[in-house]
Amino acid sequence: MTHLGASGDDRAKGPVDGPEAVALEIAEAVESLTALWSLAAQGGPLRLSLHQLRALRALEADPGLNLMALAERLEIGLPTASRLCDRLEAAGLLERGPHPLRRREVQLWLTAQGRHVLADVARRRARALADVLAGMDPLERMALRRGLRAFLASRDDRPEQKPE
Repeated sequence: MTHLGASGDDRAKGPVDGPEAVALEIAEAVESLTALWSLAAQGGPLRLSLHQLRALRALEADPGLNLMALAERLEIGLPTASRLCDRLEAAGLLERGPHPLRRREVQLWLTAQGRHVLADVARRRARALADVLAGMDPLERMALRRGLRAFLASRDDRPEQKPE
């Protein structure tokens, strides 16, 4: 295993290869990736906040959510979710419509422009990540891919835990 920010010495080093030490190194890499991700998302003509992007992604995954369900999904208050949707609607990224069965309920839908913005953000993020990956040795890139697959498999095998 190659250590983040270290030379290519792959020999086991005891506690520095333990889960806690590796977690600290990965956390540092995630911070860097988060910055790269945010910069790429802000690179387009429309600058969206993290909450706005998350709202659009939630509606992409589950079209027709109502405001309360969106607020719960984003873990924000109902008034905050309402203002967020007001801004997204004003920007032409989402539309509200009546629920076909419940008169008092309003559903939220992405507009074609909202779907276009999400696709554009995804392309810019993928391009920024590909630029960084292109600077890596192909064997290191494959090792990263294997490691990420193993991480996801391990995470998927664990029972879901609620945050404390």
